[in-house]
Amino acid sequence: MAKSFKKLQGKMSPASRTRSEAKAQKMIKEMALDELRAARDLTQEHLSRILGVRQAAVSKLERRTDMYISTLADFIKAMGGTLEIRAIFPDGNVRITQFRKLEKTV
Repeated sequence: MAKSFKKLQGKMSPASRTRSEAKAQKMIKEMALDELRAARDLTQEHLSRILGVRQAAVSKLERRTDMYISTLADFIKAMGGTLEIRAIFPDGNVRITQFRKLEKTV
Protein backbone atom coordinates (compact mmCIF):
# COMPACT_ATOMS: atom_id res chain seq x y z
CA MET A 1 0.00 0.00 0.00
CA ALA A 2 1.30 3.46 -0.86
CA LYS A 3 2.21 5.75 2.00
CA SER A 4 1.20 9.38 2.04
CA PHE A 5 3.97 11.89 1.48
CA LYS A 6 2.86 13.89 4.54
CA LYS A 7 3.29 10.83 6.78
CA LEU A 8 6.74 10.07 5.38
CA GLN A 9 7.74 13.71 5.67
CA GLY A 10 6.53 13.79 9.27
CA LYS A 11 8.94 10.97 10.14
CA MET A 12 11.94 12.86 8.72
CA SER A 13 14.25 14.75 11.03
CA PRO A 14 14.24 18.54 10.69
CA ALA A 15 17.76 18.36 9.19
CA SER A 16 16.62 15.80 6.61
CA ARG A 17 13.61 17.94 5.69
CA THR A 18 15.85 20.98 5.28
CA ARG A 19 18.25 19.06 3.01
CA SER A 20 15.37 17.62 1.02
CA GLU A 21 13.77 21.04 0.53
CA ALA A 22 17.10 22.58 -0.53
CA LYS A 23 17.64 19.80 -3.06
CA ALA A 24 14.11 20.21 -4.42
CA GLN A 25 14.55 23.99 -4.76
CA LYS A 26 17.84 23.49 -6.62
CA MET A 27 16.17 21.03 -8.98
CA ILE A 28 13.38 23.54 -9.64
CA LYS A 29 15.86 26.35 -10.34
CA GLU A 30 18.05 24.27 -12.67
CA MET A 31 16.35 22.39 -15.49
CA ALA A 32 17.09 21.31 -19.00
CA LEU A 33 14.64 22.60 -21.63
CA ASP A 34 12.81 19.27 -21.90
CA GLU A 35 12.38 19.11 -18.12
CA LEU A 36 11.16 22.72 -18.05
CA ARG A 37 8.62 22.01 -20.81
CA ALA A 38 7.36 18.93 -18.97
CA ALA A 39 7.19 20.84 -15.66
CA ARG A 40 5.01 23.44 -17.39
CA ASP A 41 2.68 20.61 -18.52
CA LEU A 42 3.41 21.16 -22.20
CA THR A 43 3.96 18.44 -24.78
CA GLN A 44 6.38 18.75 -27.67
CA GLU A 45 3.39 18.62 -29.99
CA HIS A 46 1.65 21.52 -28.26
CA LEU A 47 4.82 23.60 -28.21
CA SER A 48 5.43 22.84 -31.89
CA ARG A 49 1.98 24.23 -32.75
CA ILE A 50 2.68 27.42 -30.76
CA LEU A 51 6.07 27.86 -32.44
CA GLY A 52 4.80 26.90 -35.91
CA VAL A 53 7.36 24.13 -36.35
CA ARG A 54 7.26 20.35 -36.49
CA GLN A 55 7.44 18.29 -33.30
CA ALA A 56 10.81 16.91 -34.42
CA ALA A 57 12.20 20.46 -34.43
CA VAL A 58 11.15 20.92 -30.79
CA SER A 59 12.79 17.62 -29.88
CA LYS A 60 16.00 18.64 -31.65
CA LEU A 61 15.99 22.06 -29.98
CA GLU A 62 15.63 20.50 -26.53
CA ARG A 63 18.75 18.41 -27.11
CA ARG A 64 20.94 21.22 -28.45
CA THR A 65 23.73 22.65 -26.35
CA ASP A 66 24.36 25.62 -28.65
CA MET A 67 21.70 27.82 -30.24
CA TYR A 68 20.85 31.40 -31.12
CA ILE A 69 19.60 33.53 -28.25
CA SER A 70 16.57 34.46 -30.36
CA THR A 71 15.70 30.77 -30.79
CA LEU A 72 15.92 30.18 -27.05
CA ALA A 73 13.90 33.35 -26.37
CA ASP A 74 11.16 32.13 -28.76
CA PHE A 75 11.11 28.74 -27.02
CA ILE A 76 10.82 30.29 -23.56
CA LYS A 77 8.17 32.77 -24.74
CA ALA A 78 6.12 29.90 -26.19
CA MET A 79 6.11 28.36 -22.70
CA GLY A 80 4.84 31.63 -21.23
CA GLY A 81 8.14 32.99 -19.93
CA THR A 82 10.73 35.62 -20.69
CA LEU A 83 14.40 34.91 -21.25
CA GLU A 84 16.86 36.88 -19.14
CA ILE A 85 20.62 36.73 -19.69
CA ARG A 86 22.74 37.38 -16.59
CA ALA A 87 26.45 37.33 -15.82
CA ILE A 88 27.16 35.94 -12.37
CA PHE A 89 30.20 37.20 -10.47
CA PRO A 90 31.35 36.60 -6.89
CA ASP A 91 30.40 40.18 -5.99
CA GLY A 92 26.98 40.18 -7.69
CA ASN A 93 24.92 39.55 -10.80
CA VAL A 94 24.57 41.76 -13.86
CA ARG A 95 21.70 41.55 -16.35
CA ILE A 96 23.07 41.77 -19.88
CA THR A 97 20.99 44.44 -21.60
CA GLN A 98 22.15 44.34 -25.22
CA PHE A 99 19.38 41.83 -25.90
CA ARG A 100 16.57 44.27 -25.02
CA LYS A 101 16.14 45.03 -28.72
CA LEU A 102 15.59 41.31 -29.28
CA GLU A 103 12.89 41.24 -26.55
CA LYS A 104 10.87 43.87 -28.36
CA THR A 105 10.93 41.97 -31.65
CA VAL A 106 10.12 38.58 -30.14
